[in-house]
Amino acid sequence: MASPLDLEEQEQLDELKHFWKRWGDLITWALIIVLGGYAAWMGWQSYSAKQATQAAALYDMVERSAMGGDLALFERSVTDIKDKFASTTYAQQAALLAARVYNDKDRKADAKAQLSWVIDKSSDEGYQALARLRLAALLVQDKAYDEARQLLSAKTAEAFAPLMADRLGDLAMLQAQPAEAAQHYKNAWKGFEPNAEYRRLVAVKLASLGSDPEDAPAVESKK
Repeated sequence: MASPLDLEEQEQLDELKHFWKRWGDLITWALIIVLGGYAAWMGWQSYSAKQATQAAALYDMVERSAMGGDLALFERSVTDIKDKFASTTYAQQAALLAARVYNDKDRKADAKAQLSWVIDKSSDEGYQALARLRLAALLVQDKAYDEARQLLSAKTAEAFAPLMADRLGDLAMLQAQPAEAAQHYKNAWKGFEPNAEYRRLVAVKLASLGSDPEDAPAVESKK
């Protein structure tokens, strides 16, 4: 004769069987999804770490070949890092370095191509802004003012907005538009931190135009 304890255990076992029969498949698939997702995440972490390590090694070669003056190795290394690790910051840094090297060697078209690549491919707003500033400078040298203005007027990271405004002011001065230049310089002056050294330079530019940096129209708040 079964004891009360035996009957209670049997009831619990029956309830467990019933529960598992009803929910077992769902629980199993949920575990598979969770564990599969974890495995995929771990795999991605490992892949990302490997990519970063390889990209860093290749960027080191880019730097060393640039400093050593081995242009053939430099160009090959830059191409490799852009082709294989385009999404990494190392590739974007390599392209920016390549632009500088090409510019120093008076290969303006190649320098522009490297900067355009950063603008198009980089997911980092800082690198994009830096590339826009440098490309705009090259375009100004070519007197391609409209293209330069388009680059400088594009939406950019907040930290770079004052520099963009300052360059727009310089561009307006080159085109004999002092009133427009003054407004751009005021925007730049207001965008820099009060203790920023560059802010003093902008103030000098405004003073040369007979303009007070504080004399800027108030921005109306949107309701």
